[in-house]
Amino acid sequence: MTRIDIYSGFLGAGKTTLIRKLVAEAYKGQKIVIIENEFGEIGIDSGFLKDAGVEIHEMNSGCICCSLTGDFKEALKMVVRDYNPDRIIIEPSGVGKLSEVAAAVMATGSPDLELGGLTTVVDAGKCKMYMKNFGEFFDDQVESAHCIILSRTGLLPEAKVTEAVQLLREHNKDAVILTAPWDKLSGLQILEAVDGRDELFESLKALIEHHVRELEEEEAEDGDEDEHHHHHHHHDDEHEGHEHHHHHDDDDDDDDDEHEHEHHHHDDDDDDEHEGHEHHHHGHEHGHHHHHHHHGEHDADEVFTSWGRETAKRYDEETIRSKLDALNDSETYGMILRAKGIVESPDGSWIHFDFTPGEAEVRKGPAATTGLLCVIGAELKEDAVEKLFEL
Repeated sequence: MTRIDIYSGFLGAGKTTLIRKLVAEAYKGQKIVIIENEFGEIGIDSGFLKDAGVEIHEMNSGCICCSLTGDFKEALKMVVRDYNPDRIIIEPSGVGKLSEVAAAVMATGSPDLELGGLTTVVDAGKCKMYMKNFGEFFDDQVESAHCIILSRTGLLPEAKVTEAVQLLREHNKDAVILTAPWDKLSGLQILEAVDGRDELFESLKALIEHHVRELEEEEAEDGDEDEHHHHHHHHDDEHEGHEHHHHHDDDDDDDDDEHEHEHHHHDDDDDDEHEGHEHHHHGHEHGHHHHHHHHGEHDADEVFTSWGRETAKRYDEETIRSKLDALNDSETYGMILRAKGIVESPDGSWIHFDFTPGEAEVRKGPAATTGLLCVIGAELKEDAVEKLFEL
């Protein structure tokens, strides 16, 4: 029996860091396969995990949930057949809805697979802002979790952490919430919380089964249409955009769902242009995308855009820090929620960087075959971002 643990969390919450800790300290001796669904075409994080001897299946363009009908089920079956792991860890894109990813897993209906932990990682200091601006995506991740792990609590005053917990409790009164800084917790302690199955887990499962039924009905209706992206489409949408969602994470772009329609068209296009592109495309062609929205729901791609580039350009550390600092200017660049990259510096060393609003980490790291830049935001102004990086 393979158990599937899902680690969701909004952009930049620290999902990969948490998974790395669990792989090193808690999942030892178990055969693990990690499936990542990056938002954006450039999967920068997988390198970290490969070092740990973990198999990674990246599904960047067809993102996980995206292809429920086709590839997701197939991918899971293939992983079980080829690797027979003890656990499959799924790290959905930062704008993926946990309820949908879990429904995608349950919809495989495989007797060899068991749904394990439904965990959401929340950046304690940004909880309030994300809830307010991107509640549709953020709240689903919080409401659908039986375990919520706060990140970066060590950097915050206790009152801030308490406030984050109170806000989360308004959306999920029963989940186990871990507030201790990660360096104070062992991977095993964290895994105990993730593995603790309880009444909440069972009731969440019942809720997810409702999603699964919707999925199956859509699939049945779509069965007649041969085009498989077609049905992808439907069903994602159906499910609030699910897969799209997913994929779209990549392109995600219009953050303020409400007001940004014209925007998003072009955004999408652009993003489309690179990365999640055709997808996007089909959504529009078939015109489903907007139809299926129930009560004001949006696909992630209507809200977020991802811009990604490979580059041989060299930047020194100071330049990167000042560019990341500039990204906080939402008037100029749109609301940047996440930026990450690996670039070569003039002295031949490589710089790895990571940005979430108001915070940037810039460090020396292993070389890459080429520089990679990835920026994700709402109402992203791609031309301005391109100019910032002098491309």
